Amino acid sequence: MKKIIILALAAFSAFSCKGFLNKQNPYKIESEYYFVDESSLEIYSNAFIRSFDINLDDFLAADRYADAYAWSGLYGYYTDNYTAYDASNWTTSNWSQLRSINYYLDNMRKASASGEILNHYEGVGRFFRALFYYLKVQTFGAVPIYKSMISSTDTEALTKDRDNREDVFRFILEDINYACENCLTSDKYRNRASYIHKYVALAYKARFCLYEGTYRKYHSVDPSTGQPWKSDESEMYLKECIDACEKLMESGIYSLADNPNARKTQYRAMFTDPDGCKTYTTNEWIWAKDNDETLNVKDISYSINDYFVNAQHAQYSFNRDFINTYLKLDGTPFEDFEGCSFVDECKDRDYRLAQTIRTPGFTRDGGSKKAAPDVTYSQTGYHPIKYLLDDTAHDPQGMTTYTDVPMMRYAEVLLSYAEAKAELGQMTEAVWNKTVKPIRERAGVKNIYPKEADPYMVAYFQNKVTDPYILEIRRERGIEYAMEYLRYHDIMRWHQGELLARPWRGLWITEVDKELDLDNDGNTDTIVTANSSLKSNCKILYIDGASTTGNKLSKGTSGYIQTSTALTRKWADYKYVKPIPATAITENPNLTQNPGW
Repeated sequence: MKKIIILALAAFSAFSCKGFLNKQNPYKIESEYYFVDESSLEIYSNAFIRSFDINLDDFLAADRYADAYAWSGLYGYYTDNYTAYDASNWTTSNWSQLRSINYYLDNMRKASASGEILNHYEGVGRFFRALFYYLKVQTFGAVPIYKSMISSTDTEALTKDRDNREDVFRFILEDINYACENCLTSDKYRNRASYIHKYVALAYKARFCLYEGTYRKYHSVDPSTGQPWKSDESEMYLKECIDACEKLMESGIYSLADNPNARKTQYRAMFTDPDGCKTYTTNEWIWAKDNDETLNVKDISYSINDYFVNAQHAQYSFNRDFINTYLKLDGTPFEDFEGCSFVDECKDRDYRLAQTIRTPGFTRDGGSKKAAPDVTYSQTGYHPIKYLLDDTAHDPQGMTTYTDVPMMRYAEVLLSYAEAKAELGQMTEAVWNKTVKPIRERAGVKNIYPKEADPYMVAYFQNKVTDPYILEIRRERGIEYAMEYLRYHDIMRWHQGELLARPWRGLWITEVDKELDLDNDGNTDTIVTANSSLKSNCKILYIDGASTTGNKLSKGTSGYIQTSTALTRKWADYKYVKPIPATAITENPNLTQNPGW
């Protein structure tokens, strides 16, 4: 079977950019010989799962471009040093996924199986085609629609312009609806973490429709044309989101993983469990990447701890403005103030804070090793731990780990339902109590049904939203899904791109050249200095008040850490979609470019 899967994966091999949709693949198994029964459909469609895996880099790194993170990389995209000549994701490998899916859909009904089974596997193929186009729309907006394999003589199809974005998303909805209606729910499909079944399709339909419904609501023009939308479909997509969520919620299959006696640890345990699929697919995980050491199934770069301890590899940091959104345990907002120490700002906060970043009391190696925030790695001082395995034996670069990765969790379904309801003006206390309330209570936060908007959240989202329910749901999404591939696209759909150009802030530092005790254990662990020759046993964060580059303190010799102040990030509305790569337009001059690029 492994050999057959490899052959099926070979169908995803490269072709020239011009011929990716029609060139004969010398490695493929001919449809009349391969698609013979359910087993062959299962094996071929399983290759889609591998093809659409979000690798470690993408899953963890996608949101470092967002407002919540202060990552030290220099991104030309945010400094106006990015053009269509720098663009990617329109290459052969990007589009060969669609070719393989359409090949499968054109031929899969040659297999001998019942109508129900054939409908299920067509649903699987159409699920992946919907996912393919959803990812393309998020990147480029309008793209060309191809519903089947293209003949090598069909010059018109091969050199067509992009279809209207609105038509593309209707095509996505058509495909995902078919998957929702026809994919099966029996244990054979549902009890395997990486398989596609009706509930996976419903959850992704909710994600797709919430994205497009809110995108249409908050964007007055189609960014692929610069013109107003041709149809007002925001409400329709939000209603489709609600419908998908209700079907999934009413099934009774999924629930939040919540043990009231383990609320200080259970959130992070979902991301460090060595066999998360076995633990959580019976309740919270709807779709997951199942890494398995015995089968040597892993991410190609799966050295998870290295990403969270090695300053040469990642340097993930959270931004103080985002950290301030974590509520206090009594359900009230945290009120930041100048001079607030790290120890004080971590007291009595939402339990997810201490399960997302290093806070006072954090230890490793079974509690035997104290681990304060490491400012040589995380320069704001808000040092992530969400996926970090506590065993330091996993820290060296190249040390493979096999923890599973949740691609879709039930918590997202609850929050998608709540957000769609709020956006349509349908939020009630009953809706709140079955969506936001249990998520907060799992984090130890007292439930308070909001009656008025938190001024901090109003200001955070640029005074463009004042609805208390929408703001609280946005707070919850950011916290619950930190470092899970959603934040950047949330910012895009909410038309909040300016957040990506905000300055980055870190911990409050009382004074330079003074050893600090960040983890409050009685021993100093950190020092901030402008003296590059300073020697200390503490972790050292160097600042340079005279330079236009590097780290600074907001008041010179004290204040908030300000990272990479020379990185003057900029935002403009044309950046809501990436440019069509110049190479693609050179090869197909009929392709139109997104406005502004």
